[in-house]
Amino acid sequence: MLKQRTYQQRIFIYFFSAFTVFTLSILAFQYSREKEYRRSELESTLDNVANMTNAYIKHHKLNETGDFGELDSIVYLVPDPEMRVTVIDMKGVVLFDSFVEEYTAMENHLQRPEVQKALYNERGANIRHSATTGQDFYYYARNYDTYFIRCAALYNIKIQHFLKASRVFIFFMIALFLLMWLMLYLVTKRLGEFITKLRDFAVRAGKEEDIDPNFKFPDSEFGDIQLQIVRIYNRLKRAKDDLSAEKERLFNHLYALNEGIAFFTTNKEKILANNHFIQFINMISEHSTISAESLFEIPEFAELIEKIEAYLKPGTVINPKNPPHVQITVEKNEMFFRVQGIVFADRSFEVLIEDITRPEKRRLLKQQLTSNIAHELKTPLASIKGYLETILSNKNVPEDKMHYFIERAFLQSERLNELLNDISLLNNIEDAGDLFEFKQVKLRPLINDVIENLESRINKKEIKLDLDINEKVTVYGNDSLLSSIFQNFIENSINYAGPKVTIRIRQYLEDEKFYYFSYSDSGKGVPEAHLTRIFERFYRVDEGRTRDTGGTGLGLAIVKNAVGLHKGEISVRNRPEGGLEFLFSLSKS
Repeated sequence: MLKQRTYQQRIFIYFFSAFTVFTLSILAFQYSREKEYRRSELESTLDNVANMTNAYIKHHKLNETGDFGELDSIVYLVPDPEMRVTVIDMKGVVLFDSFVEEYTAMENHLQRPEVQKALYNERGANIRHSATTGQDFYYYARNYDTYFIRCAALYNIKIQHFLKASRVFIFFMIALFLLMWLMLYLVTKRLGEFITKLRDFAVRAGKEEDIDPNFKFPDSEFGDIQLQIVRIYNRLKRAKDDLSAEKERLFNHLYALNEGIAFFTTNKEKILANNHFIQFINMISEHSTISAESLFEIPEFAELIEKIEAYLKPGTVINPKNPPHVQITVEKNEMFFRVQGIVFADRSFEVLIEDITRPEKRRLLKQQLTSNIAHELKTPLASIKGYLETILSNKNVPEDKMHYFIERAFLQSERLNELLNDISLLNNIEDAGDLFEFKQVKLRPLINDVIENLESRINKKEIKLDLDINEKVTVYGNDSLLSSIFQNFIENSINYAGPKVTIRIRQYLEDEKFYYFSYSDSGKGVPEAHLTRIFERFYRVDEGRTRDTGGTGLGLAIVKNAVGLHKGEISVRNRPEGGLEFLFSLSKS
């Protein structure tokens, strides 16, 4: 087996095989060339006879008189008595043959191979058996426009020997081959010893073992090489250890950042990207992606890429101490991102995406919260007060009418209770999130429980559910809040997506710290003008639809805050095929 051979044997076999192929190629070429030369010599002789015959015909005007019998005398001029001369007209009729007395009775020769070749190529040759004489000939035919002259040498031992190539060159090449074999053996033996030693060195280097500075290769001429290899290896090992430590610190820092960051080569190939970067470009893009290179296909980043590309052009000088820095602001779905690009001296570049929405939205929410709560509480309170006043001011109200008023007042009180509960939950999430008990929660059974609780409403709307989450997916969170996330999602689809829609919940990505999920339905979706405000407290796309369909207007606000409490992030967009899609993440620990 080749794997069991030593390096010396392998090297010898490789060189020996290459030289063998080279030698055989030279032998084959030379042998073929020699045979071609001898065949050419024979055909040259036959061509001379054909030219002499043609000169004789023209001189005696035999083509005009048709008396080709006079060619008998030319036989005495042919250098070899065993050489045959035949004249054939363009239709294949034999006009003369020096070997056959009754040549006029010979069959048509137009289809003879050598004649066919001469018909189209002026000259033609062939070795074959003659049906007329019963002998083997080397035929050579030449086309003289109005007739063919065919000369043939009797294919006997003499001609066969003449056409054979000389074998002196073969013996010379064999002797040279043996000499080279010996030289290859000696050279590969010494080289093999060096490579074997080098292999042992490489094995130790691959295991990152320290190399003895006194390590020696077998031959003194490799002494300088081995000394430099050892020194370079030890320097590289120290540098590698330092770089590994720096790389580990850098990676830990990048994945701990709340910003999205990615590094790219000059050719826009990803070097490194953290998961916040993927999450942010998914928030900004119209399509889901797990590829950092998708950045270059998203229209919102076109301005940044154009600015970066200006520094990537050949001939642009970049100061490594002050690399070019470009920045844009991207607004998407009422979220704001600061996107920065830095081009380095080697024309690789960095893209940093920072979410600058949260501080501004928190300020606005606090301003709006008081007025929104007051406004939302007024509606159910006014309804309850109206029904009770009607009952108190009309003592003779019929019993069925009174029952109706009391029932409506009760429903408004229920709505008021739900509203207060949701407001309380939101306040607890925002102001007292550390009071919720967090533990490892398996997500698939929790979602199944939510679906089971809403099963009657789901069936009533003929909604299909597609749940694509592995049983092993476990997040670190509060089971009540997690249930609230998926319950509000599904209730939102039940209330607003329409009948006979399909709801799909799937996990599309994970890393060391987060699972990334998608919740979507195939319903009516939300107009783009309202999509950016869908997570706001009490925000309604249709001012009257909450009253018609139920709900407090706080469901998606609870979802967003609950996801944030689980260290995740969430965004929403309309699906091109219809319906809404929410992208969000939940922490593993």
